[in-house]
Amino acid sequence: MKQRFLLSFAAALLGALSLAVSAHSSSPSDRSSDYVRLQIDVDRAVLPSDTVEKAIVKIGLDCLRLPRRDLRPPVNLSLVIDRSGSMSGEKIAHAREAALEAVRRLDPDDIVSLIAYDSHTETLVPAQRVGDGRRLELAIRGIEVGGNTALYGGVTRGAAEVRRHAEDGRYVNRVILLSDGLANVGPSSPEELGRLGASLMKEGISVTTIGVGLGFNEDLMTRLAQRSDGNTYFVENSEDLSRIFAAELGDVLNVVARRVVIQIDFPEGVRPLSFVGRDGMIHGQKAELTLNQLYGGQEKFALIEVEVEPSRAGGEREIARARVSYEDTVNQRAATLTANRKVQFSASRAAVVASADHKVQADYATNVMAVAKDEAVALVDSNQRDAAASVLRQRSTELRDMAAVYGNTAVKEVAAAAAPEADRLEREGLGNAERKAYRTESAQAKAQQSNSK
Repeated sequence: MKQRFLLSFAAALLGALSLAVSAHSSSPSDRSSDYVRLQIDVDRAVLPSDTVEKAIVKIGLDCLRLPRRDLRPPVNLSLVIDRSGSMSGEKIAHAREAALEAVRRLDPDDIVSLIAYDSHTETLVPAQRVGDGRRLELAIRGIEVGGNTALYGGVTRGAAEVRRHAEDGRYVNRVILLSDGLANVGPSSPEELGRLGASLMKEGISVTTIGVGLGFNEDLMTRLAQRSDGNTYFVENSEDLSRIFAAELGDVLNVVARRVVIQIDFPEGVRPLSFVGRDGMIHGQKAELTLNQLYGGQEKFALIEVEVEPSRAGGEREIARARVSYEDTVNQRAATLTANRKVQFSASRAAVVASADHKVQADYATNVMAVAKDEAVALVDSNQRDAAASVLRQRSTELRDMAAVYGNTAVKEVAAAAAPEADRLEREGLGNAERKAYRTESAQAKAQQSNSK
C-alpha cells in the first residue's frame, strides 16, 4: 500500500512539473531593444480547475546594465539644495560634500544646474555643461544657511532649468531635491507637491527626494517622488548623504529607457481587479501603467490581481498579453516589446503547488506589506493603533498561510517580520523616525527602488 501511494504521488508530482514547465514561459514576439526584456509571469503556472480563482500576473521589465560608461545617455540634472536655517552645521557641510562628489562623477558634456532655497529660491548656476566642474564646485562650497523653507519654489525652479534642455532627446532629465525641514513658504501640502510631480512626469522629468533628519514632511517627499516616478530616501544621519548621492547617481547614469508605457490586455474570462503597489489604470479588460525611466541592472515590474473564470482540468487559457513602448536612450529610438502568457488548469493540488512561481509570490508579499504599512500610518495618525496593528497582523496571517501552502521561504520571512511590527505598533504607536521609515520603505518597495550600488 505504501509503495503504491509513493508511486502515485511521484506520478502526480512529475505531471505537475511537466505542466509547470509547459506553462512557465511567456512568449515575446518582439525584442527591439538590446537592454530591456519583457516577461509575463504568474504566481502559479497551473491553476485549480472548475473554480473561480484569483491569480497574480507580473509584467516584468528586466534591464541590462550598460557594459561601457560611454554608452550611457548624457544627463540633464538639477541639484536643489535646502539652505534654510535648520540645515546649519554638519547637515549643510555633508550636503555640500555629497553634491561635490556627485558633480565629480559626471562627464564634461552632462548638463547641471544648482538651485539653493530658503525663504527665497536662487539659481546659483543655471543649466550648463559641467565642463571642468570648477564653477559648480565654487558655487556648492559657497552655499550658506538662513531663512525658511520654500521647497515648492525650489523644485519648480530646478524643473525650469531642466526644461531648458529637455527637448533635446539625448538627455535623461532629473531633479534631485534635498531638504531637512517642513515646506513653510508657498504650496506645502502633499497633495500640491503630488500634483507637481505628476505634471513633471508628463514632461519626462523625475524628481528624487532626499529627506534629512527628523524635521521634514515624509508624506510630501514620498508623494512628490512617487508621482514623478523618482526615487526617495530617508537619511537620519547626514553623514550618509554621500552614500545616498552615490546610489542616486548610480541610477541616473544607468538609464536605458524612458517614457515607458505598459499596456496589458486580458481576454474574456480573465477580469483585472487591481494593481498591487502601483497606481495603474484599469478600464474593462485593459490595464495601463506609465513609468518615467528604467535603470540598467534593475528589474521594474507591475503586479495585477485578476479573477479567472472556471476551466476544465487539462485546459489551457491565455491569461494576459502585454505591449511595452518606450524610448531607447542608448540607441536613441522608439522601441516596442510584446509578450503573452498562458496558464493551464488541473484538478491535482500537487500540480498547482508545484507550479508556484516563488519569486512572483515574494514580490506580491513585499508589495502587500508596503501597502499595509501605508494603511497603518494613516490609522495611527487617526489614533487607531489597534486597527493599524490589526491590518499588519491580517496581512501577516494571509502571507504565512500562502508560505505554508507553497513552501515559500521568502514569503514566510515577510510574514514573520510583520508580526512583531504589529505588536510594537499596538503598544507604542509610531515615533517620528519610525513613521518616516515606514513611509520611505513603503515607497521604495512599491517602486522597486534599489539602494545597493
